[in-house]
Amino acid sequence: MTLEEFKDSLQGDAPPAGCSDLLQAMWFDARGDWEKAHNIAQDIDNADGSRVHGYLHRKEGDEWNASYWYRRAGQPFPKVSLDEEWEQIVNELIGKSVIL
Repeated sequence: MTLEEFKDSLQGDAPPAGCSDLLQAMWFDARGDWEKAHNIAQDIDNADGSRVHGYLHRKEGDEWNASYWYRRAGQPFPKVSLDEEWEQIVNELIGKSVIL
């Protein structure tokens, strides 16, 4: 799956079949369901989950909490726009995923 294919899937009713939980979180975030995205991300205890969690709190406007999660992910606080960060994260997650 490519970034463009993932973006195209946002027109559908559900995330692409077989995508990872974190890609699902990013899908729900892009569709405006921050709460569902957050519920997914907060349950994933690894660096990628922490990064998505940080992104979501940054989007929420809670920089203190976002900074905590970026540190847990081993990532600096982003200097790019939220849209650019969303694309970076999705690209990285796609690269790590096998989507059926």
